[in-house]
Amino acid sequence: MFYPLPFKNAVPKIILVVFFILLPCSGWGKSVDSFDANRARLLGHMLQQQLTGKHYSHKPTDDTLSQAAFELYLKQLDSQKRFLLQEDIDKLSTYSSLIDDAIQRGRLELPISGREIINQRIKQVQTITTELFTTKIATDVVESTETDPDKLDYATNLSQLRERWRKSIKLHILSRYIGLREDEIGADDNGALLPVDAETEAKLLLQAREKVTKTTHNLLKRMLEDTRQDHYDRYLNAISRAFDPHTSYFPPTLKEDFDIQMSGSLEGIGATLREEDGYIKVVRVIPGSAAARQGQLGADDIIIKVAQGAAESVDITDTRIRDAVALIRGKKGTEVRLTVKKPDGSQLVIPIIRDVVEIKETFVKGTTVDDETSEHKFGYIKIPSFYRDYSGKTDRNCTDDLRKELKRLGKENISGLILDLRNNGGGSLSDAVSVTGLFIKTGPVVQIRSSGGKIRMMSDDDRSVEYSGPMIILVNRFSASASEIVAGALQDYRRALIVGDEHTHGKGTVQALLDLDRFVNLRGMDKYMPLGAVKVTIQKFYRISGESTQEKGVTPDIVLPSRLDGLESGEKYLDNALPWDHIASADYQRWQNGVANITTLQQQSNRRIKADEDFIDILSVAVKAQQRRKDSQQSLLLQDLLDQRDQLQNELDKLSPHGHMAATDDDEKKEQTLDEKIADDPYIEEGVTLLQELIGAAG
Repeated sequence: MFYPLPFKNAVPKIILVVFFILLPCSGWGKSVDSFDANRARLLGHMLQQQLTGKHYSHKPTDDTLSQAAFELYLKQLDSQKRFLLQEDIDKLSTYSSLIDDAIQRGRLELPISGREIINQRIKQVQTITTELFTTKIATDVVESTETDPDKLDYATNLSQLRERWRKSIKLHILSRYIGLREDEIGADDNGALLPVDAETEAKLLLQAREKVTKTTHNLLKRMLEDTRQDHYDRYLNAISRAFDPHTSYFPPTLKEDFDIQMSGSLEGIGATLREEDGYIKVVRVIPGSAAARQGQLGADDIIIKVAQGAAESVDITDTRIRDAVALIRGKKGTEVRLTVKKPDGSQLVIPIIRDVVEIKETFVKGTTVDDETSEHKFGYIKIPSFYRDYSGKTDRNCTDDLRKELKRLGKENISGLILDLRNNGGGSLSDAVSVTGLFIKTGPVVQIRSSGGKIRMMSDDDRSVEYSGPMIILVNRFSASASEIVAGALQDYRRALIVGDEHTHGKGTVQALLDLDRFVNLRGMDKYMPLGAVKVTIQKFYRISGESTQEKGVTPDIVLPSRLDGLESGEKYLDNALPWDHIASADYQRWQNGVANITTLQQQSNRRIKADEDFIDILSVAVKAQQRRKDSQQSLLLQDLLDQRDQLQNELDKLSPHGHMAATDDDEKKEQTLDEKIADDPYIEEGVTLLQELIGAAG
C-alpha cells in the first residue's frame, strides 16, 4: 500500500524541520555536468539527514547500510548480469563500504563510475548482438540457458558474455516465433498450436528474428540515452531502499507522475508499478480499472514488453520506470498489449483497452448465496479497497457502504456472512477501524508505534453491532495493510474465521511523502529545485494481541490451496524488509460464543479439499509452477518450448472455470453481475460449507 501522506485523522502530523546543509565549496563549477553533480551532492546530504532522522528504524548511515545500498545499486545497474564482467564488479566493489562516507562528504563517484562502465559494456554488446543476428539459429540443438540471474555468476570475459547473449537471443526468437505462429496460424479446440509446414516455419522464424533484432537494438540504444542525472537518481533511490523496501526517492518527474495518479485523472490501465532490480513490477491493480476488468494482470507480475495495439513490442527490461509508464499510459479506448512474466514463471500477452477507473467497481458490493443442502441463505460481500473520499465532494466511504449492505442483507435473514478481502491492498486506516467496529461492540482494533516508541491505540467506540452472526473472512497473499488490520483484529477477537492462502502480504508499515523542496533554506540552493520527494516509513502496525502485521502478515485459521503456493511473494521476501516483532497486548475481551473448535474445522476442511476436483486442479497447477520456478534452466529446443506452451495453456484452461483467469471475449461484451463473477468459485463454496459447520457448532 502506498500513502502519499500519513493517514488522515489517524497519524500524528510530521514536523518538517529545515536543515542548513553545509556542502563542500570546492568544485562548484558552471558546466552542465557540474550543475548535475552539485545538485546530486545536495540531494545526497538531504536524503541522509531526512532518512536517518525520520525513518522508523533509525538505521545509522554506516558500512552495513552502505553494503545494502551497494547491492541494490548493482541490481538496478545490471539486474540480469548480461552486461557487466566480474572485473567490473571488482572495480565497483571498492565503493561498497564507502557510500555512507560519500553522501556525507558530498562525493558521488560510484554512479559516475557505474555509468562509464555500463555504457562501455552496452556498446560492446551492440557489436556482439549485431554479429549474432546475422548467424542462423539451430532449432533442433539440445541446449539450455539459465533464466534465474541469482544462479548466474558474472561473465569473466567477453567470450562468455557473447555466449550468454547468443542463448538469450535464441530464446527470444523462438518465443517470438511461437507467438507469431499462434497469432497467424492459430490453435485447435484444445488450445494446442496447429501444425505448420517447413516453409511457413522458416518464414515465421525470419519474421521473429527481424522483430527481436529491432527490439534488442532499440533497447540498447535507449539504455545509452540514460543521463548522468538518471544514474544519480537511481543511486539515491538505492540508498533510500536500503532503509526498507517502501522507502524510496522520487525524482521530480516521478513525483509529478505520482501526483497525477493520486488525483485519479490518469487514463491508462489502472495499475501501480515500481522499478525493482531492473524490472517493472506490478504492485497493485486498482479496483474498477481497465486492468482489473480485463482480469489477467495481477500483483507481482513483471512487465517485460509493451506494444501499442498490433504494433511491435518494446522490451522494457532495464528501462527507467518513467519511460515504461510513458509507454503503458495512453488515451481512453486505445489498446496496449503487455507481455508479462507471471509469478509462477509462465509468460502471457495481456491485451488491455485503456480506460478511466470505473468508480462503481471500487465500491462495496454484496449478494446472497443459497445452499440447497441446508436451505440456508448466506451473505457475500466484496470489499475491493478501504476507500474514503477526503475531498468533500461525495463523502462516500467504505464503512457507510458496508453498513448499508449489511442492513440490506439482514432483511434477507442471512444465516452467515462471507467477507471477501482477497486482493484488497488496503486504503484508509480509519475505515479499517470502523469496518471492524461493525462486527464488535467496542474495543481496540490496532496499535500504532511511532519511530520514537510511542504507542497509540485506535479503537471502536460505537457500541452498536451491525452484524452478529457467523462470519468468514477470505484473504490471500495480496490482502495487505488495512485488510490485514481488519482480518487480524477479528481473528484476535475470535469474531470471524479467517480462510485463504498460507499468509497475507505482511505490509505493516506507514509511509509519508516528504517534498524535499520544503527543506531547502540555504542561499543559492534554490537553483537546484525541484528536488523531488522521499517516501519514508514512519510508523508500524501491531495487532491487539501485540503481534506485528509486518513481514508475517496474518496466518489464516483455515489454509486453502492456491495456485501460487510456494511463491516467494510478500513482505518477508523483499530486500531490507523491517522485521516482525511484538509489543504488549492490548486489553480486550474475545467475542462471546466466538469461533471455537478450529482444529476440528481444519481437519474437516482438509478432508474435503483432498477430494474436491477444483482444489485438486489448483494443487496440480501449483506443484507444476513450483517445479518451473525451481528448474530455471530453460531448454532452447524448439519442440520443448512448443510443448511447454501447450502445457501452460492446458493449466490455464483447467483454472478458467473457477474464477482465476480472465473472462472470455464473449463475457467481456457484457458486464458481469456479482453473482456471475463468484459462480463456481471454490473458495466461496468452501466458505459456505465452513459457515454451515460454524452454525452447527453454535447450535
